[in-house]
Amino acid sequence: MPHVRRNDRPSHRAPRAPRAASGSPLPLRFGTALALTAALVLASSAGALAGPAPGPPEAPRAFLPAPTGQLPVGRTTLHLVDGDREDVWVGGPRELMTTLWYPARSDAGRRAPYMTEAESAAVVEANGVTHLPADVLHRVRTHSREDVAPVRSDGGLPLVVLSPGAGHNRIWFSSLAEELASHGFVVAAVDHAHESAPVEYPHGLVTGCAGCASGDWPLGASNRAEDVSFLLDRLTGPDPAWRWSHVIDPSRVGMAGHSWGGAATAETLRAEERMDAGINLDGPYYASALEGDLDKPLALIENDQGHSWEGAGEMWPRLTGWRQWIRPTGSGHSNGIDQGLVTEQLGLRDLYTPGEWRNLYGDIPLDRGLQLVRAYSVAFFDHHLRGGDQPLLDDPQGVHPELVVVDPG
Repeated sequence: MPHVRRNDRPSHRAPRAPRAASGSPLPLRFGTALALTAALVLASSAGALAGPAPGPPEAPRAFLPAPTGQLPVGRTTLHLVDGDREDVWVGGPRELMTTLWYPARSDAGRRAPYMTEAESAAVVEANGVTHLPADVLHRVRTHSREDVAPVRSDGGLPLVVLSPGAGHNRIWFSSLAEELASHGFVVAAVDHAHESAPVEYPHGLVTGCAGCASGDWPLGASNRAEDVSFLLDRLTGPDPAWRWSHVIDPSRVGMAGHSWGGAATAETLRAEERMDAGINLDGPYYASALEGDLDKPLALIENDQGHSWEGAGEMWPRLTGWRQWIRPTGSGHSNGIDQGLVTEQLGLRDLYTPGEWRNLYGDIPLDRGLQLVRAYSVAFFDHHLRGGDQPLLDDPQGVHPELVVVDPG
């Protein structure tokens, strides 16, 4: 495994497509999702390449779909340092950047940006793009207000942790996070250091994905589970990192993860007793998650491109509690995050080959694919963390015809 010293220069390069620990390539959809996170999500629109213009071209704008809940959404960012754990990828203390979304008292205040300016610039620089503003991803329109007060709640609010895919920034989860927050959940999306990219830290470092280059995916899943345990300590323990942590009910905690984050979700459910329920958004199950049976609720939302992830069939009979396997019609690997929608809004779909696009986003309209994941997630966490009656879980296809239930036998 390559070792990178902490004093190495920041990485602004798009990470290379990963390889499995055995040395064989990972399935295309996983490698493509990683490589295209930075390398293909931003580049020139066709019109911008047409030649010199009288003035700078107007930059395309992207925007997130509005949340469907009744509550305004607040957002804040935390930098958490675990001085008791050494970072397995680069050494030194383990650091996490975490964004919280939560139901707010009002919709007043400064609208939260999307990525930081440095993260957006790192993506633009990685592609050699000079004709788009460096802050183009910073300016994606959100529906959150920065650092506003949360709603008052006598009983506390359930918490949902989000874990991104390999080489993905946590902010790609914004649409899902805003949706959950608008329905009364506190949401914490975690950039696992050197497993997410690009990630800016308060001291100015913008990191890449050293863990992706290692190809040690099982280690990353267990490492993320430890990250989540540390996060719960800092959000619900005696010395909370967030000044409004008292609004969180520590007895009601769920998790959803995409790809590598999906593997981490299963591992966290097994390893962390405070984690109550989880959704795996098209990720594998590694050996550690397959140790013994799991009696906690777990759902798998799998792509519809004919690619089954490692361990899925083996995991199914080990789920002795509530379980559900969903394969949305026409879906790809990454319909649960913002990346495809933002890419299309910026006019950049042609940067993908048809096969790459289908692998990542399938044939379903991007806004519809994202809507389905958001609707399912709200129903899942409402039922399993709040005891809500959710017909969508009883008959997913009856509520949304695309939500096909898989019966693996």
